[in-house]
Amino acid sequence: MAVEIRIPAVGESVREAVLAQWLKQTGDDVHRGDPILVIETDKVTLEITAEADGILTVQIAAGATVPVGAVVGLIAAKPQSPVADIEKQPSDIPKASPVTPPSPGGESPVPGAPQPEKEIVAGPAVRRLMHLHGLNPSEIIGSGPGGRLTKGDILIHLENRTASAPVPPKAASEPAAVIPVSIDDSVIRKPMSPIRKRIAERLLEARRNTAMLTTFNEIDMTRVMAIRKQHGDAFKKKHGATLGMMGFFIRACVTALTEIPEINAQIDGDNIVFHQACHVGIAVGSEKGLVVPVIRHAEARSFADLEKAIVDFVERIRAGKLNLAELEGGTFTISNGGVYGSLLSTPILNTPQSGILGMHKIEKRPVVIDDTIVIRPMMYVALSYDHRIVDGQGAVTFLKRVKECIEDPERMMVEV
Repeated sequence: MAVEIRIPAVGESVREAVLAQWLKQTGDDVHRGDPILVIETDKVTLEITAEADGILTVQIAAGATVPVGAVVGLIAAKPQSPVADIEKQPSDIPKASPVTPPSPGGESPVPGAPQPEKEIVAGPAVRRLMHLHGLNPSEIIGSGPGGRLTKGDILIHLENRTASAPVPPKAASEPAAVIPVSIDDSVIRKPMSPIRKRIAERLLEARRNTAMLTTFNEIDMTRVMAIRKQHGDAFKKKHGATLGMMGFFIRACVTALTEIPEINAQIDGDNIVFHQACHVGIAVGSEKGLVVPVIRHAEARSFADLEKAIVDFVERIRAGKLNLAELEGGTFTISNGGVYGSLLSTPILNTPQSGILGMHKIEKRPVVIDDTIVIRPMMYVALSYDHRIVDGQGAVTFLKRVKECIEDPERMMVEV
């Protein structure tokens, strides 16, 4: 009996998903636990694994948008006997029946279409589909038991034939083809992915529903860079993770959040909800868009725990194995535009949170220290906050506290 491949429920707010990629194709042998499909929702990209051993049949091609719970493929047990396996097919799949020559009054093949060189083992719906497109069954490999042709086989064959077929020169009398993607051939138009649409919705939501304001400061990164250089090798050897910049900023933000609790709060109707724990979201760029996994209880984490968590998130985002639960429940966000070379920006709130810290590139600049001009590695930082709940004094104080912690990191390590 075939095992159905369904789109799993990945969160209460997720209603549909895009079939981003089939990692296996119709007719491939799969084993339980093998990754077979990548789906993309409005929040995360996930790999779906096989739940049984058998032969895969793809029922819905990549690129389609399907609701949660939809059946997109089947895994059939490897046939022991063609006749026996055909009997075991689900009731909604027509039983195999050989095609008989058409009766004088029945349908006849399209004149000039290639005649089949082998007996077609397929249901009526599949035979009609082949007849409609003038297909030769000898050119199609059936993935069903006993070489049975399925609808998925036909669709995949048509898709491959369209993708590989050269564009024939148009006759003078042939009408111009309608190009749905764009009127201008210098423009490529493609639909927004669910993640990109969700990002757009969240950004507009933040603009419409918050009184967002941004304050800035600059930080001397000399001490942090010296610590990383002095202890980086020993840290990596002991913990198996790089002593990065983000760990220092997470610890500094945790210190500041405990002193300015309204930045770690959110508005819920007429109430202000103050979070006792610091669940810090780290904005990570990916091929699909911006993803913000959450490091929970950052206030209780060591530098090693923080750095390992960040590396783990990045690796699983790239592999499409991040769980939806790891993207929810954040109370504050840190975004590092400096890795892309950004010198200064105003980050947009990740609603319903009330604060987000933007880090930027480190750049050597002349600064005045004790009435002397010196060259120091400086970083601009920006705090965007919801002015409905956070006053300007609290925002400026928060950013100054982060600056103090980063410029004197040894003290921060003792205090936290």
